[in-house]
Amino acid sequence: MSIETLLNGESKNVEYKLTPPSRSINYTKTAVAFANGQGGCLVFGVEDQTLRVVGIAEDKVFTVMDSISDAIVNSCEPLIIPDITMHDVNGKTVIVAEIAPGLQRPYHIKSLGQEQGTFVRVAGTTRQADLPTIRELTIEGSNRSFDQVQCLGLSVTEKDIEALCASLTKTAKNNAEDPAKVKTVTEKQLLQWGVLAEQDGQLVPTNAYAILTGNTAVRSVVQCGVFKGTTKAVFVDRREFTGTPQELIEESYQYVLRNIHMGARFKGVYRQDVYEIPPDAIRELIVNAIVHRSYIDHSSIQIAIYDDRLEITSPGRLPLGQTIERMKQGYSKIRNEALASAFEYMGYIEHWGSGILRVLQEVRDAGLPEPEFLGGDTDLRINIYRNGSETGSDDGIVTGLRRDSLSDDGIVTGLRRDSLSDDGIAEETTSKTNAAPNATITVLPSQKERILDALRKNVSISISDAIRILGVQERQAQRILKSLVEEGSAVKIGAARATRYAEAKKRTEPHE
Repeated sequence: MSIETLLNGESKNVEYKLTPPSRSINYTKTAVAFANGQGGCLVFGVEDQTLRVVGIAEDKVFTVMDSISDAIVNSCEPLIIPDITMHDVNGKTVIVAEIAPGLQRPYHIKSLGQEQGTFVRVAGTTRQADLPTIRELTIEGSNRSFDQVQCLGLSVTEKDIEALCASLTKTAKNNAEDPAKVKTVTEKQLLQWGVLAEQDGQLVPTNAYAILTGNTAVRSVVQCGVFKGTTKAVFVDRREFTGTPQELIEESYQYVLRNIHMGARFKGVYRQDVYEIPPDAIRELIVNAIVHRSYIDHSSIQIAIYDDRLEITSPGRLPLGQTIERMKQGYSKIRNEALASAFEYMGYIEHWGSGILRVLQEVRDAGLPEPEFLGGDTDLRINIYRNGSETGSDDGIVTGLRRDSLSDDGIVTGLRRDSLSDDGIAEETTSKTNAAPNATITVLPSQKERILDALRKNVSISISDAIRILGVQERQAQRILKSLVEEGSAVKIGAARATRYAEAKKRTEPHE
């Protein structure tokens, strides 16, 4: 880092001291924080408020350099060796102590002990680390992944393992373009990923196993909420989801789609449903939050929908070596290696590091502002700003309409739509036509074709599969499947929750 860059102001990686404080802990704790983070520089001889270069007296420069080095080396544990240099700035001498990112984390002040003496950088300030952060640093320092560590107090049977293998395999086939090419997950595969481990000749579950099975031994919760305005002052609706990662992804994804606007783009006589935020970008960010969050931190993933934005917050500081800038460039740093392997197999992750790049491109293509990335010190927050338009746009897109609110001719129907009263409470209103709740839902040819394509590739699909494929509500998925059955393109198999649909030509008639 050049001296010019160092004098641009304090930041996450730079801190100024006018003179070395009489109590060395005033800067050694910052050295500890730098070592526990991305590294940084202590600059002596600069006033932090004004950036005025005062310098260190020439006859004291070498004495000060030695005292800084001794204080950091003697006060910190494990050993931190600073790279100390002096620089001439307009005839005045400043001293720079550069601290590299440490590999033997957590670093702490010896005299305070690990619990009280571990510090980290948060938004350009040095703060005492809490216990979850210390645990995270310990995992990083041991070069392990938390999800591959044995889950204490949890046991596993052969039947449990078979059930997990079947669940992962089913998800992978549902997400695959060609299910026939998906290989069945085996016990050996779970061991290779780190979902299972061996101890004294016995198979034991890891934290990844608990997460993938939705076991409460490892907290995995997604909190979703809708707020009136641009702050959390007024709740409109809130939900909390628990379960397996597959369930968390689907439930939170559908929650967001139900609570953002959907319009329509007209191409000739056909209408294409268009969400104000690209659904693929929403799903990608939810997947990223679940697979890359810190499970040591017991906080929940939070998905908040405001009038102006969608906000997704994932608990935990960025992993060692990762920064927001590198992440936006496609650089991937895996925190949960076992989960990442399972998610890649299930088809939620295509290529590590490409997810954020796809989100950026999809949002850009939708004409929305570039997503905003915030934090990284204690959690990561991503904002996608919504299209505030409530009228038809120049390219033929009608926006601002809630889901299922358009009739066949593009007129708003009497279907009930959520509206907000002045005090932020959700109210149910109906249009003047007072149409029945089962008013006609438009079935687009493109939607039928996507379902037919899925039927050709799979033995059968469920209503849940159709919802996932189309990104629509259950009622609309049922109507589309019903129309395919009525026209003879599909057949209905089973009843109630066991109902599935298959391509009509695949049905085999009994021999006479």
